[in-house]
Amino acid sequence: MAAAGELGPGGVPAVPVASGHSIPVLGLGTSHQGGYSHGAVVHALQKCGIRHIDTAKRYGCEHLLQRAIRESGVKREDLWVTTKLWHSDYGYDNTKKACLESCERLGVEYLDLYLIHWPDAQVPGKSNREVRAETWRAMEELYEKGLCKSIGVSNFLISHLEQLKEDCVITPHVNQVEYHPFQRPQELVDYCRSRNIVFEGYCPLAKGEALTHPTVIQLAKKYGRTPAQICIRWSIQNGVVTIPKSTKAERIEENCKVFDFTIAEDDVEILNGMHDGKHVSWDPSFIV
Repeated sequence: MAAAGELGPGGVPAVPVASGHSIPVLGLGTSHQGGYSHGAVVHALQKCGIRHIDTAKRYGCEHLLQRAIRESGVKREDLWVTTKLWHSDYGYDNTKKACLESCERLGVEYLDLYLIHWPDAQVPGKSNREVRAETWRAMEELYEKGLCKSIGVSNFLISHLEQLKEDCVITPHVNQVEYHPFQRPQELVDYCRSRNIVFEGYCPLAKGEALTHPTVIQLAKKYGRTPAQICIRWSIQNGVVTIPKSTKAERIEENCKVFDFTIAEDDVEILNGMHDGKHVSWDPSFIV
């Protein structure tokens, strides 16, 4: 399980990636939804041991993160920075250009992880499969040149990953997908593990919906923890790299205090049993 990984910078456990690097099992998600807080990011880096920042071009805050990273005083080599390629930049040449632009906005010379954000390409006259393959070839070259230390995908299902396997050379190092007690795609998790693809989960609190569920509240009382800590700890114990989002310093602090307790196996199973297939984010299942 991920929680047993080696300790990374900041004291957060990390798990090995097929690229030869190690990704911290807990990260901070940043996005346009719910706003962006400079102070919260700086606090996460300086006071909470967070060394893994997740963002995307689409979120519109890459340039703001440059300032927060600089102000935090954390060394670049101690940070894991993930950003994502949006579909308006898919295609071989566009991907390379978009990567350089993201690096420039973030104020970094390389990315620790670059992800294809979404399987739907929306390119007139070309199939999604064709565009994904062309885009992935550019990602492979960015990886080979060292501009991206690891490369991966987001919201990809088994069918998308199988196509990529037939069309390309390098297996994605990471697949970042929605993951919380109502949305636990175990078949996809198992598939990723079988191919040495690190499974990373976003929306671990189901956009707050899991926090009011009676089962989660009951377990929070049992362990003397908050509902958020139960959800995050459960995700990490299931071997998932977990990236909760928050713009409040005290919430980020709470979300990071998940390495000094363990949820009993029976209780993990109870939480596993809450899965009903509900999405609180995008559903990629209709994309060919």
